[in-house]
Amino acid sequence: MSSNDAGVTGYLAYALAAAHRTVHQELARKLKEEGVQVEAWRIMEAIDAERAITMGRLADLVLLAPPTLSKIVDRMVADGLVQRQISTEDQRQVHLVLSALGARKRDRVRGFAHDLEAAMLDRLGPEKARALQNALEMLAGRDDRDMPAAPGADGSLSRDAFAARHA
Repeated sequence: MSSNDAGVTGYLAYALAAAHRTVHQELARKLKEEGVQVEAWRIMEAIDAERAITMGRLADLVLLAPPTLSKIVDRMVADGLVQRQISTEDQRQVHLVLSALGARKRDRVRGFAHDLEAAMLDRLGPEKARALQNALEMLAGRDDRDMPAAPGADGSLSRDAFAARHA
């Protein structure tokens, strides 16, 4: 069926937006139990992955405009989840780090994200999940990232390998 035959729902962009909405809403519902927004979860994960990160780098990683990011980070600092530290290499730079409270909160909400990843993997299966991941990274212009070696002879990504990639 062409995109003209199905109206707006026939477009790939629509299917992508609808899938994003469904996944985002499910994750938001779960994170709300801990009083965390999806954006704050992404921020905590990005800070954890890089240990100390500048606002500019963080904005790129979490897909937020700098003014929006600043507001969320200010709130996270006020809540004691994130701390600002002056860089030891360049005192003009300020790095963000998770506080002990922020690390505990991240650990609690990380499970929600892992559960959602596992549910998607169960629904898609390893091969389709890997193909989807590759296609989305290509569409986002990030297709040069290395995927972990697939344990299966067929090139499929196991549930454990998929989960490890997102741990």
